[in-house]
Amino acid sequence: MRSVLDVLAEEAEAAEARGEARGEARGEARGEARGQVEGRQCALARVLRARFGAAAEASQTRIEAVDDADRLDRGLELAATADSLASFLRDWD
Repeated sequence: MRSVLDVLAEEAEAAEARGEARGEARGEARGEARGQVEGRQCALARVLRARFGAAAEASQTRIEAVDDADRLDRGLELAATADSLASFLRDWD
């Protein structure tokens, strides 16, 4: 027959395992989201360099400061159609 302490210890271990699993899932989701943002940042920087050459390097810090995937997507669309780097930067703000 199991004691009350044994039952409580098993319940505590089960709760800890559930907590670890939830923590791992949250960590994976955050990591995946961060990876998607970094991918968009890299893509935006590449498009700007391809369109506007070395001058686009100055915008790298601004791009890296943006962690909103939707804003980065908008930046990609603008970068593909902007007449100049200056107009891209003006319209993206």
